[in-house]
Formats: sequence, structure tokens, C-alpha cells
Amino acid sequence: MQHTRPSQRPPASLSIPELLQRSVWFPGLDAAAQARVLEDMREQPVAAGAALCRRGDTPLHWYGTLEGLLKWSMTSNDGRSVTFGGLSVGSWFGEGTLLRAMPRSADIIALRDSRVAVLPLDTFQWLHRTQMSFNHFLLNQINERLHWFMGNYAAHRLLDADSQVARALAGLFHPWLHPGSDVHLQTSQEEIANLSGLSRQRCNAALNRLREAGLLRIEYGGITVVDLEGLRRFVE
Repeated sequence: MQHTRPSQRPPASLSIPELLQRSVWFPGLDAAAQARVLEDMREQPVAAGAALCRRGDTPLHWYGTLEGLLKWSMTSNDGRSVTFGGLSVGSWFGEGTLLRAMPRSADIIALRDSRVAVLPLDTFQWLHRTQMSFNHFLLNQINERLHWFMGNYAAHRLLDADSQVARALAGLFHPWLHPGSDVHLQTSQEEIANLSGLSRQRCNAALNRLREAGLLRIEYGGITVVDLEGLRRFVE
């Protein structure tokens, strides 16, 4: 699938108006809809390690990341967890749960201090009823997520460990789902292991091999991607 990549990534911190103007869906709304979104949207801080929302919660909002990094994950009753993906600056999320009108099936946890734009359910539903361009965005958003998860399913069965880790890292720079990712990822090797579906030991070994290939640097407090296109080619 081909993607149109933005000419530049947004900065590491955005205001609500900046996030909206940089988003694919907002400029396509009519003037009345834009005014209502601006009036109804609020900002919510989320401290590192805290939950924006939990599995089982009744969905009441749609979210966009203004600053920081959050993870989308699920934890079993015996404490095992799986991370489905990261949510970086510019990412919009939570539409699937709102459209299903069912309790949340996963947690959204801040990996570091973050700020999130919050749109009430009533406004989201009104946009869904009245704005064709918004529905086109939702369809594309859900399709991109489905395509990515299908790729993950195949990767866990067909790719070696190095390719799985490379794919997990490249996924954090998806031009539609994560348009605001910075080349320095402030995330732990354990989180990359969760994203890759590998043990921490196998993930760390793969990261070292990718480092030796000149694709990334492993640094204190995170990972810096040196060659994003090379990382993408690695899993093609």
C-alpha cells in the first residue's frame, strides 16, 4: 500500500488549534463544524505511567496526541501484557470503540508525561452524522489500522526476529497513524519487545544487529532511528 508522506513532521508539542490544522480531517469540515470542534475540544494532561483510559471503561471521548507518547496495550489477569502500538504526536485514536459503542477493550497508558486533546462523544457522533469528509477520514483511519495489524499477524509468522523488530520501529513512523513521531524514540527496549511480540532477550539481540547495520543508535533513555528508509526497506 502506498502512502503520501507529509513534507515535514509536526513539532514535539502542539496546541489544540495547531493539531487540528495539521490533521487530515479538520480542514475538510465546514465552518460550523470547525467552530464546534474548537469550542468542544479540551486538553488533558497524562502523567508518565498513568492511564488515559482503562479496559472496561465506557467510551466517552475521541483523542488526539498533543505531546508525549502513549501506548495501546492489554494486560491479562495474571499480569502478562501485550502492546499493540504507540500513539505519538499527531495520532488520533479511540474511534473504533466509539463506533462500536462497547466498553474499551484495552488500556491507553502514558510512557512519559503527555498531553491529549479530548473531543466529547456527542461531538464525535454529530461529526459522524453530518460531515462526509469526516467519515472518509474514519474509513481511511480504520483501513490503515487493519492493514497494519494484518501485517503484524503475518510478520509474527513469516519474519525473523530482526525483521520483526525493524517493522515494529518503522511502524512508529507510519505516515497516517503516527505523523508526528520524532527520530528519537523515548521508549524502553522492553516496550520495543512488546511491540515486536518477542522476548526482551531476543529483541535486544535484534536491536544490536540493527545498530551494527547502521539503522539506529541505542542510547540512554531511548532509541534514535538513523536510517528510516533503510529500516522500512529491511522488512519489504
